[in-house]
Amino acid sequence: EHEEVTKVKNVMEVELGPYRMETWYFSPIPKELLKDGGVVEVLYVCEFTLDFFTRKIELLRYQAKLPKERRHPPGNEIYRNGNLSMFEVDGFDERIYCQNLCYLAKMFLDHKTLYYDVDPFLFYVLCEVDERGFHPVGYYSKEKYSDVGYNLACILTFPSQQRKGYGRFLISFSYELSKKEEKVGSPEKPISDLGQQAYLPYWTSTIVDFLRNTANEGSMSIMDISKRTSIMAEDIVFALNQLGILKFINGVYFIAAEQNLLEQLAKKHPVKEPRVDPTKLHWTPFITDVKRDKFSIHSKKPSVQGEESRGNTDA
Repeated sequence: EHEEVTKVKNVMEVELGPYRMETWYFSPIPKELLKDGGVVEVLYVCEFTLDFFTRKIELLRYQAKLPKERRHPPGNEIYRNGNLSMFEVDGFDERIYCQNLCYLAKMFLDHKTLYYDVDPFLFYVLCEVDERGFHPVGYYSKEKYSDVGYNLACILTFPSQQRKGYGRFLISFSYELSKKEEKVGSPEKPISDLGQQAYLPYWTSTIVDFLRNTANEGSMSIMDISKRTSIMAEDIVFALNQLGILKFINGVYFIAAEQNLLEQLAKKHPVKEPRVDPTKLHWTPFITDVKRDKFSIHSKKPSVQGEESRGNTDA
């Protein structure tokens, strides 16, 4: 049934701001929009409120009445650096906006399942800012409380805005929030092929950069790296294996990376722009009980000497 539904696209193209994008997948948009044989040729979306229209003139009339102060996503602006801005939108407070964002995302994601029950989620909407307002380029969502430590549920950069580094920026932002929460985090599992393609470059570049910058700190366990980067230990092990620098000697993991090897890896796995500047982030996390939260960095056991440590060995 899933296969059948995803085959039949019901929206051919989406117009968001100045961009018209061909859709890739079926999306369960409200039935009242599907008039002519259950297909919309072009769905016109207000980039500020995410309201849907089937005629351009309706969108233009609607936007003409929209006050200037509403030309941004609802919710709180929690980050601004240059022309990039991030809004935190609560699914409970802004149900229609968040549902429409999910419908829109489904047109470009095969596996997305969340549309209606947006209440338990927060949505982080990345915008480019100019004199006309705030123009969404992508978003990610996360559960308000995840009992398995997920810091990201769904992520999308709109096709018109891809190849600009926004996907990695969104991933990086999710970890910056985890650092503020003093937690380790991970994307929702099982991770899709596309998700892994996006995450692996972030993990490898972040870990290589971290190892280069802490080379003079001596022994470094995987748990130490996890506490400092907020990347979950299992994701660090996966990334180190992909980099080929995790060795298993006498039942103990060693990160075998001389400084010159790290320099070579840094060229191959660079940290790319745009980067998240943590000093521009104005955000306070939900308060949770640290003693009960097993993903808090304060609940992580101190590293055992000789376990999972960085060894300057080439073995």
